[in-house]
Amino acid sequence: MTSATRPIAASPRKSVHVALWIVQLLLAAAFGMAGAMKLFTPIPELVTSLPWVTDVPAAMVRFIGLSELLGATGLVLPAATRIRPQLSALAGVGLVVVMLLAAGFHLSRGEGAMIAPNLVLGALAAFVAWGRTRKAPIAPRR
Repeated sequence: MTSATRPIAASPRKSVHVALWIVQLLLAAAFGMAGAMKLFTPIPELVTSLPWVTDVPAAMVRFIGLSELLGATGLVLPAATRIRPQLSALAGVGLVVVMLLAAGFHLSRGEGAMIAPNLVLGALAAFVAWGRTRKAPIAPRR
């Protein structure tokens, strides 16, 4: 096979960059929807899908929603605009903390089925934090 007919493989760094963008967008969608729901849906309506909201103050539910919504924005906006793109990695770290706290909360309530999604989302957020810090950082705009 000559070099003219050999397929060109993507560089490992480019593959990680693409994978990070995919994960960032998926996480932003997931946390954005969850955060908006907790922030804007009336508490009595939230109870039907999230029964735990009756066991915590409404302000806490709203704070969690705001944290998730800001985390979703932080995963994408700084990287996409290349204005302080390192903030996307910090948003990933923040969402890891949110998911660890959520897993602990669900564990304390005996809701073992809720822990796996928390850990998966947290692991994906950790991948973004690691990737945008070490493997495929985005250069700031000049």
